[in-house]
Amino acid sequence: MATGTHTVEIPVDVQAVWDYVSNLEKWATTVPAYKEHEIINDKQSIWTFEGSMKGIKKTIQAQVDITEWNEPSNIKFELKGLSDNFTGSGHFTAEDVNGKTTMTCTVEVHAGGFSGAVLTPIIKWAVPKVASRLTESIARKIAVFS
Repeated sequence: MATGTHTVEIPVDVQAVWDYVSNLEKWATTVPAYKEHEIINDKQSIWTFEGSMKGIKKTIQAQVDITEWNEPSNIKFELKGLSDNFTGSGHFTAEDVNGKTTMTCTVEVHAGGFSGAVLTPIIKWAVPKVASRLTESIARKIAVFS
């Protein structure tokens, strides 16, 4: 399993962070390797990512299911690979600290099956970078829009 966690401090109140992260359309394109997404309903979407490593291009599709919405501080989700055998989960948390917000994003991914042996080293390399880049990107967007 690969895990990535990243925390940032954003100079806005926790409600401004919630208003941004609770609307998928506002930040979907900031996910690293993002290609496109499709909203199925308010708790489910399909994401497509495209990346390359050592000259090999790979497109990955994942189903994202929101499992908890706790305004204004917590969103939990689960991931299921549609194109590859992987599962995962993650969450965003936001905490008010003296009028600023500490936001943390955690993502965990586990590759399974026959392809797991090939995917695991890539996932272990990529997941921490994805968590960091996503959290930093969302923080920058929130600071601009607030």
